[in-house]
Amino acid sequence: MDRRSQHRVQWVYSSQTNSELSQRYDEWAEDYDKDLSDVFGWIAPNAASEYLAKYVEPEAIVLDAGAGTGLVGVALLKHGFNNLTAMDLSEGMLKEARNKNVYQKFDQMVLGEHLDYLTDTFDAVISVGVMTLGHAGPESLDELIRITKPRGYIVFTIRTDVYTQNGFKEKQEELELKNIWEKIEVSDRFRPMPSGEPDVFHCVWVYRVRD
Repeated sequence: MDRRSQHRVQWVYSSQTNSELSQRYDEWAEDYDKDLSDVFGWIAPNAASEYLAKYVEPEAIVLDAGAGTGLVGVALLKHGFNNLTAMDLSEGMLKEARNKNVYQKFDQMVLGEHLDYLTDTFDAVISVGVMTLGHAGPESLDELIRITKPRGYIVFTIRTDVYTQNGFKEKQEELELKNIWEKIEVSDRFRPMPSGEPDVFHCVWVYRVRD
């Protein structure tokens, strides 16, 4: 295990504010792909993209919320998606995403705050690795729903411990009870970073926004 890579992940998790989180991602941006893919074996982008492709047509307008360096965009391109918007709180990460040439638009915004998009903008939203320790909380789901068109899909990964302990379970169930969205599918739990954090599990969640 590369101790420097492990330290970077814990360093980011420990951020106390969105400003600090953004700054730390800016500093990590150039080494992010190497650390996540080569050192940790990061498989969540491919896993979530397969679920999106299962329900959403390739010509759909898709937001990658918390796009980071664009690894989800690369995975979606393999499924034929080419109308992608990258949104992230870190300009440094978005710079790396631009270099991949898979997105049409780039927006620096913070998941969990108001998003500067019109209501019903996107056919689908995907968010990978953002609903984890020290990152977007359950309130971020309200904005993702608002900017997704009726009957549009929202696909996201979430750490299983964060789901049960940080309010996501209650929030997701509340949104179902209020008939705001419907649960379509949940993956089995899996290790998104099998080489780096073998004891951490995620699930992929698929929801469809109600009319």
